[in-house]
Amino acid sequence: MSKGAHPSLGRRKLLRYAGASLIFSVSPLAGAATKLPSVLAVRIWPAADYTRVTLEHDAPLKYTHFTVENPDRLVVDIEGVEFNSILDSLARKVATDDPYIKLLRAGRFKPGVVRLVMELKTKVVPQVFELKPAGEYGHRLVLDVYPVNPPDPMMALLEGRQDAVVPFKPDPEPALAENKGSDPAARSIEKAPEVHTSNKSGKPIVDRLITVTLDPGHGGEDPGAVGKGGSYEKNVTLAVAKRLKARIDAEPNMRAVLTRDSDFFVPLQMRVQKARRVQSDLFLSIHADAWIKPDARGSSVFVLSERGASSTQARLLAQRENDADLVGGVNLGAKDLFLAKTLLDLSQTATINDSLKVGKYLLGELGGVNTLHKNNVEQASFAVLKAPDIPSALIETAFISNPDEERRLNDDAYQDKLAEAIVRGVRQYFIKHPPGPKAKLASLG
Repeated sequence: MSKGAHPSLGRRKLLRYAGASLIFSVSPLAGAATKLPSVLAVRIWPAADYTRVTLEHDAPLKYTHFTVENPDRLVVDIEGVEFNSILDSLARKVATDDPYIKLLRAGRFKPGVVRLVMELKTKVVPQVFELKPAGEYGHRLVLDVYPVNPPDPMMALLEGRQDAVVPFKPDPEPALAENKGSDPAARSIEKAPEVHTSNKSGKPIVDRLITVTLDPGHGGEDPGAVGKGGSYEKNVTLAVAKRLKARIDAEPNMRAVLTRDSDFFVPLQMRVQKARRVQSDLFLSIHADAWIKPDARGSSVFVLSERGASSTQARLLAQRENDADLVGGVNLGAKDLFLAKTLLDLSQTATINDSLKVGKYLLGELGGVNTLHKNNVEQASFAVLKAPDIPSALIETAFISNPDEERRLNDDAYQDKLAEAIVRGVRQYFIKHPPGPKAKLASLG
């Protein structure tokens, strides 16, 4: 461009012919077709709590959705997306035993629009939202379908079912303690059969049913750490938690509930809410650690900190675990009536002191089955440990990033040893620190 040419000619080509200036415009995409966004992968995560469908794509999408009755359907229209073999294969990805989705299909609805139709088995409350790229994922469009009438976790606990899993969907309004009289499940839980345990002196040690919430870390869209051998942390934690639940349920005065019993994602603060809904006496989050160096090894126990992390590694671990919501996918647009109360008064000194006590018992027992990464209970600001009224600990069973420990974490015998050690630690804690009467606290669910 000649000196003094107008700035608006920056994308134009200037030619001189026979002493005259000839100006013409050239489009940067002239002769090339505009590439439409493509769906790269479709994943479906069925569970009793809810079913999630995730469409991963390489660019932002425009979409609308609505529901239709008789039969019940969720319809999602996506504008300007390429209809490809992945979308064409949707129907084959739905499991026959999916609790909520009967059929799922996609097709060209009209020029430039792909329509997804989800036929439902029951009435649901759908959520459709987008997630920005996080972790190993690109853009994601998420379709969550929740049951209108989820199973009652308290009744499941009272009935002693092995699948007593706290449902994901919160109630429409928080139920306060003074309103429990109108809730049959809440009245029943207070009348749970008491089991009397005595020591040699004949004095009571535990005189009521103890509820322990077990939280298998990660799940669904969030795989957690991945070992060199391809092991996913989310699978290891679920396997260990199920073995641990079976052993706790075998104790005469204890029952365990799981925050998840299969491969699906649960937001961090919802895990806390689940424990509070069943008035849990203890919350244990199960994980498998990872570090940048493959020789890092050993088991660890972490609890909440009031004053910052006890070490750089604890701080980095808490940061990574707290980022699980970004990877797993939380609908930030959904109105959450429970977050403020769940995060209220997070630093209750008494609860953290109790967490430190249970952590020491757990660490002592884990040291009998594995090397301890550190001989003391560490502290950091883990979001999943922020129940203000429940002693809580996060157990790093071993380093999945260590090839030797990864192999052990996948070994049935080692998982059994881990579960037995954790139960011994829990038992010792409650023997030395018997729980009092069920606190009449405000329920968040």
